[in-house]
Amino acid sequence: MEAHQDHEGTRKASGGGEHGLLKIGDFARLAGTNLRTLRYYEEIGLLRPATRSAGGFRYYRAEDLDRLRMVAQLQGLGLELARIRELMDTRAEGRSRADLMDRVRRAVREQAGLIGQRIAALEAQRDGLARALGKLAECEHCEHTPSAANHFCHPCQVDGKPVPPDLSALF
Repeated sequence: MEAHQDHEGTRKASGGGEHGLLKIGDFARLAGTNLRTLRYYEEIGLLRPATRSAGGFRYYRAEDLDRLRMVAQLQGLGLELARIRELMDTRAEGRSRADLMDRVRRAVREQAGLIGQRIAALEAQRDGLARALGKLAECEHCEHTPSAANHFCHPCQVDGKPVPPDLSALF
């Protein structure tokens, strides 16, 4: 990768990289997002460009992609942007090293806890689907066909038990 200084003295990289800066358009493309989202994230304090040119163009570090990935991961865990901003507020200037480390530790632990909750929810969903498949195996030999006349086999026309929700939703 080739880095150079433009006529305004801003360091640029022709392809990004470890120490180069990326123009906002290149950064958005690498991040899989758009300029509007990046500008909004800056407006609400989630992301800051590494520098701006004299003309106001935003430049980002390639490492800022990690920050955007974390935002996306936290959104995937159900957090709103305001809470994500609070959680990721570790970079404020003037904090002691101990405070920085404590904030980072809390953020990582909270994210690990959220992932644990998500895993538990997914495991419960998988267990529900396994119950549905088990019941479906029984249904294959049944003479009844789910219909409005038999309340879509709810409860089961053979054993009188409730049909698992994941099967009932499809019957």
